[in-house]
Amino acid sequence: MTSDVRALILAAGSSTRFGKQKLRENLPSGNTVLEQTLNRVKLAVPDVKVVTSFHFYETLQTQNREFEIFSEASSGMGATLSYGIRLTKKADACLVCLADMPFIQTTTYQTLAALLTNENIVVPVFKGKQGNPVGFGNRFFNDLMLLNGDIGGRELLRRHSDVTQHVEVDDPAILYDIDTPADLEKYVAATS
Repeated sequence: MTSDVRALILAAGSSTRFGKQKLRENLPSGNTVLEQTLNRVKLAVPDVKVVTSFHFYETLQTQNREFEIFSEASSGMGATLSYGIRLTKKADACLVCLADMPFIQTTTYQTLAALLTNENIVVPVFKGKQGNPVGFGNRFFNDLMLLNGDIGGRELLRRHSDVTQHVEVDDPAILYDIDTPADLEKYVAATS
């Protein structure tokens, strides 16, 4: 493990397909989708930044120092990721997490963080399928900071396959991306 691994949680989406703000939906644990994601990430990587939009931030009940407002959040995930990487650019590596994936096990975050170095990319895999979160060594930060629009870091994985480490995990939740109310219902049932 590299000495300074940080985590970035992307929470700036508009939840259009969900019909309302999915990150505020309550889970059986008593936490919201965002709270559960944040709690699990923080247990693995204590230094966390949550990048969100002003519109979502103003609906939160808590004012939290971990939250960073990205005024151009409507520009897309690539732009949000670029902004977030700028916040962590002094780190040796960064684990990029999605706020709408609250069922990923803390041990998965810990495993991926432990394998990160300045020079590699780590990607979790469950039964042959790549999921999230994805970790990037700081060697890739400049490329990530150039992202814009809705294009994320997937191109970097392709370009740098020689240093991309695919990590088999026993955690199907790395594939549980909540886009619709039906997704949330299905994943709650699968993890109960």
